[in-house]
Amino acid sequence: MISLNTTIHVSGITARAITEFLVNCDDAQYQAWWPGVHLHFHSVRRFPGDVGNVVYMDEYVGRFRIKGRAVVTSAIPGREIVCQAKYGLRLPVRILLRLQDDPDGVTISHMIEAGFRGIGRVLDPMFRLWFTPEFREAMDAHVRTEFPRLRDLSRGRP
Repeated sequence: MISLNTTIHVSGITARAITEFLVNCDDAQYQAWWPGVHLHFHSVRRFPGDVGNVVYMDEYVGRFRIKGRAVVTSAIPGREIVCQAKYGLRLPVRILLRLQDDPDGVTISHMIEAGFRGIGRVLDPMFRLWFTPEFREAMDAHVRTEFPRLRDLSRGRP
């Protein structure tokens, strides 16, 4: 299993505001969040309670372009959103966003996990082709930049 984890604290925003934004986001809002980097993010299919939603995203993470669909496997308002990558079938790649409010703001844990369970684990080394040290650094920098930008967007600042 490969795991990338960035934990940051962002003052001036709540966990609920972040989860509400993400489950209701459309392309225009996503682009306003980080112009030129966030290209597309919208629901392709929605379900009550948001579990099962299919979302499409397209963004740059450093020099890497990440785009594709994902299925929301957990959506707890103000606490977490978990998505599983989908390319026809669900892939063994998950994005986990866990949030914890405090009096000053929110602590955000952004994780990407890639790997098979059981005997399929013998294939896990292939994920190192995509999750390189350069990608890890780019993703960490991306997360550390994007969530303060979301706070600023929610306050009406560019």
